[in-house]
Amino acid sequence: MTVFGVHTGLQHIGTDELRRSWRTIESLGYGWISIWDHFYGATGKPDDAECLEAVALHAALAVETSRVRIGSLVYSIGYRHPAVLAKAITAIDHLSGGRAEMGLGAGWAEVEYNAYGIPYPDAKTRLDQLEEGVQILRGLLHEEVTTFTGAHFSLVDARNEPRPVQAHIPIWIGGAGEKRTLKIAARHADGWNVPFVSPKTFARKCDVLDQHCDTVGRDPHEITRAVNVALAWTEESLQAQFGELADLARGGCLTGSDDQVLEKIGEYVAAGADQINIALRAPFDLEAIERLSIALQLSAP
Repeated sequence: MTVFGVHTGLQHIGTDELRRSWRTIESLGYGWISIWDHFYGATGKPDDAECLEAVALHAALAVETSRVRIGSLVYSIGYRHPAVLAKAITAIDHLSGGRAEMGLGAGWAEVEYNAYGIPYPDAKTRLDQLEEGVQILRGLLHEEVTTFTGAHFSLVDARNEPRPVQAHIPIWIGGAGEKRTLKIAARHADGWNVPFVSPKTFARKCDVLDQHCDTVGRDPHEITRAVNVALAWTEESLQAQFGELADLARGGCLTGSDDQVLEKIGEYVAAGADQINIALRAPFDLEAIERLSIALQLSAP
C-alpha cells in the first residue's frame, strides 16, 4: 500500500505556522511528515538565510504529532558527526513514542558550508563521508556497542544509551546519483528518497538500485522507495512556491485536474514508488493538501 506524506521545508516560516500545519496534515490522514536540513533557504542564494534548524524542528514535530511517522529528508553528513545525529534521533524517537526515521545525505548546498566555515570537499569525499556515516548510524542505533575505523570517522566501543524506543529505526539515504549514492543505499539503507524527478526517471533509478542490490547480494524489496514531488494545481501555484526553481521542480510536479494528478501518482506507483511525499514550501498551501487528501480518499477501492 502506497504511503502518502508531506515534506515540510523550514525556510521563510515561523514555528507557530509549522506546528499548526503539522497538526492539520496529520488530521488529513497523511502517514508521514518530514523536515529538511538546511541553514539557509534552499535556493542557493547567499543572502537567503531565513531557515529554521532541523534537529530542533524534528523534535518539535515529534511532540506536535501523535500518529504519523516523522522523518528527515535528509540530514547532511557534513554538518554533524554521525554519532551526534544518532544521539539526537534517539531522543526524538523517545519524544515521539517510537515514530522517528533517520535520513542522511552527502550534502550539496555549498553556500551554507562557505558561509559557516564548514569544509566542502569534492563529491567523492562527501560520498565517502556518507558511506562511513550511515554505517556508524546503523551501529549506534541498532547495536549495543559500536567500533568503527574509517578515513573520516572513528568510534571505539561506543554506546548509545538509552536505547531508541524502536528496535530498528529506519535509515534513509537521499540522492539521485546512480554510481555511488544508489550503491550506498543498496548496501546500507532501509529507504531511498529522491526529489523532483519524473515517473520515467524514477523508474530508471529504481532499476539501477535493483542492479546495485543484486551486486551486493541484497533483496531489493527490503528498501522502501520514495519520491518527493511538488503539488501545484496551477502554474501560478508552482511559481509562487518555487520561484526561480520552478523549472527544476516541474518534472516532478503533480498538477492539473484531480484526475490528472491521480493519473501521475499512478505512474509513480507503477515506476516503483512505495511512498509519495508532497514537498511544501512557504507559504504552505494547506487547501491544496486537503484537496489531494480528498481525491485520494475518493479514489480508494
